[in-house]
Amino acid sequence: MVRLVGPGGSGKTTTGGLLAARLGVSFLDLDRCFSERVGDISEFIKEHGYDKYARENIENYCWLLLQENPGVMALSSGFMTYEPNVHPQYSRVRSEVELCPHTFALLPSFDREVCVFETVRRQVARPFSRSRSKEEVVIRARFEVYMAMPVKKVETMRSARAVVDELVAALGAEDHEIHEERMDARKRSMV
Repeated sequence: MVRLVGPGGSGKTTTGGLLAARLGVSFLDLDRCFSERVGDISEFIKEHGYDKYARENIENYCWLLLQENPGVMALSSGFMTYEPNVHPQYSRVRSEVELCPHTFALLPSFDREVCVFETVRRQVARPFSRSRSKEEVVIRARFEVYMAMPVKKVETMRSARAVVDELVAALGAEDHEIHEERMDARKRSMV
């Protein structure tokens, strides 16, 4: 499975959908799945707090992996930045995500200031966004986390097709694991 991590507005959903289509595998967006289960994420956080959201999101992630075998999954923007003790399984899950050779961190730019500016610009245009100043504080903190991850980083301030081309090249044209996942998905669809 390919996992895409990164800040909100980095292109995880767009890139993930296009990458899955190119590879012929399924795509799951963790935020979308969470919203389908419990409703609006912003409202959930307002009502229950961020730690409860993080716990539920980790549960959602684990449940989805048991139910489905997605070829590509876009994780929530804060998924890799939760407090270590927020959930009993979080350390294991985070480690698995970081150590997976098919995890990619998507960032608008590897330059911190450009990344912050572009992420804030994209996020404040969304209906559920925080204020510009709060969004900037969040991305400044998360940028360091994503850059420190031991995964391939991909800049997304270019065409989605170019980003997908880079990911496909990184995965390798004949990547055995992706091929196996594709074959498993086809077998399941025939049943």
